[in-house]
Amino acid sequence: MIRFRSEKQLTIEEFRTQFEMKLQKDNRWVILAGKLPWNEMAKIYYRSLSPVMGAPAKDARLVIGALIIKHMLCLDDRETIETIRENMYIQYFLGLCEYTYKDVFDHSLFTTLRYRMGEDKFDAMTCELIKLVDESKYGQKPTKQKENNPGNESGATPEEAKNLPKNQGKLLLDATVADQMIVYPTDFGLIANSRKESERIIDVISEALNIKKPRTYRRNAHKAYLEIAKKRRKTKKEIRRAIGKQLRYLRRNIKTIHHLLDEAEGHPFPLYKRDQRIFFVIQHILEQQMTMHRNRTHSVDDRIVNIYQPYVRPIVRGKDKAQVEFGAKIGVSQVDGYARINTLSWDAYNESTDLTKQVEAYKTLKGYYPEVLIADKIYGNRANRTYLKEHGIRFCGKPLGRPIKETLSPYQKLKQKIERGIRNQIEGKFGLGKNAYELNKVRTRTAKTSESWIACIVFIMNLIKFDQDILFNLFDGWKNRIPGYIF
Repeated sequence: MIRFRSEKQLTIEEFRTQFEMKLQKDNRWVILAGKLPWNEMAKIYYRSLSPVMGAPAKDARLVIGALIIKHMLCLDDRETIETIRENMYIQYFLGLCEYTYKDVFDHSLFTTLRYRMGEDKFDAMTCELIKLVDESKYGQKPTKQKENNPGNESGATPEEAKNLPKNQGKLLLDATVADQMIVYPTDFGLIANSRKESERIIDVISEALNIKKPRTYRRNAHKAYLEIAKKRRKTKKEIRRAIGKQLRYLRRNIKTIHHLLDEAEGHPFPLYKRDQRIFFVIQHILEQQMTMHRNRTHSVDDRIVNIYQPYVRPIVRGKDKAQVEFGAKIGVSQVDGYARINTLSWDAYNESTDLTKQVEAYKTLKGYYPEVLIADKIYGNRANRTYLKEHGIRFCGKPLGRPIKETLSPYQKLKQKIERGIRNQIEGKFGLGKNAYELNKVRTRTAKTSESWIACIVFIMNLIKFDQDILFNLFDGWKNRIPGYIF
C-alpha cells in the first residue's frame, strides 16, 4: 500500500496549529521551570550589576535560562536564539508571559553573559541547588558549626562540642582537563602559522603607511613548508631542517615589522589591538622555538601552543587516548552526585594540593566535615593524611609504606571494596560532561569566557541531577514526617 501527499497540497496559511491550546503540564521544560530556585539564582546574577548605573539589564531568568538551554541542548549562540523563538515551552521556561516570534535578545549578548557569569556565580548556583535538595530531604536546613577560635579547633566550648554534628557524608575528589577546541599543535605548524601572520601584519602596516611592501620571500617560505607538510612520513632530520628554515623566515619578518613601525613615527599607529596582540604573541613564539631549536629540546616554561589563545598550555596527563591535553585543568569535588569546581588553572599543577581547600569548602556548605574522603592515591600523601586525621576524616586508600597483611573482617573488606568503587562516580561525571555536553570541546576564544563555559557545563550536569533528585527527596521527606508510615 502506498500513501502519498503532494508537497504542494497546503499553503502555510492553511496549515492548522494548536497554539490556542494550553501547555501540557508534563512537558520537561514546564516541570523543570517549577523546580528551579529562580529568585536565589537571580540574586546571584545581579551581584555584579549596579542598581542605578548603566542600561536596563535583561531579566535574570531570561539570561540564565538561555545559558541552560544552550548547554543542555549543545547549541551554538545563533541556534539557541532560533530554538527559543520556535519553541513555546522553552519560552515558558524563560518566564515569558506569552508566545512571541521575536528574538528574546541578540545572539552576540551571549559573549557578554559569559564575561559576566564567571565560575564563582555558577558555583554559587550549584550550592543553592544542594541546599534546596537537603531541605527537601531532611525537612530542615543543615546545621553549621561556629567559626574556628584560637586554641579550639571546632570553635566551641567543651560543653558545646558534645552537641556539634559529627562527620557525615562522602567527599569524592578528582581532576581532569577541559580540552580547548584548537588545532593539535606541532612546532612546525605553529611556526608556519606565525610566519603567515607576520606576513599579513607587514601588508597591513605597508597599506596604512602607503609604502611599497618590503620583500618577505613568502612564496619560497610557503613552498618549503608544503614540501614537508605534504609528506606522509617525515624523518626527525627533515623536520628539524624545515623548522630551522621557518624560524629564519619568521625572524626576518619580525625585524621587518620593527623597521616599519620605526618609520611610522608621526603617523597614527598602524595596527589594531588584535594585530598588536598577535604580533606580541608571535615574538614570544619565536623566542621559545629558537631556544628549543638551539638546545635540541621539546619543552620550555610557559610554552605557547596557539597564536590566538596563548593562555592554553600543554598538560601532560599520561592517558591512553592522549598523553598530552590542551586546556584548563580543573580540580573537582563531588558531594551526593553534585560536582563543584574548586580549582581551575591553565597551568599544570599537582591536584593533591587541592585537598585542604576542597574539604573546607565541604564544611562551609554542609556545616560539618565528611566522614570519608574517596580519591586517587595521589591525594594520599603524608601531609594530607595528617590533615584528615586531625579532623577525624577517614581516607579511603591504601596506607603508606610497605604493604602489610591486613586482618579485616569480611564485612570490612566488602565495605572497603564498595567505597573504592564509588570513586568511579566522579569519573562518570567527567565522561558525561565530555561525551554529552562537550566539556572537551570548549569553543570560546578568551580565558575568562572559557572558564565560564566550563563552569556552566558543570552546573548543567548538577541541574540534571537536581531534576532527578528533587521529586524523590520530597517524597522521602513527606514519608519521614508522617507518623506510623511504613515503606
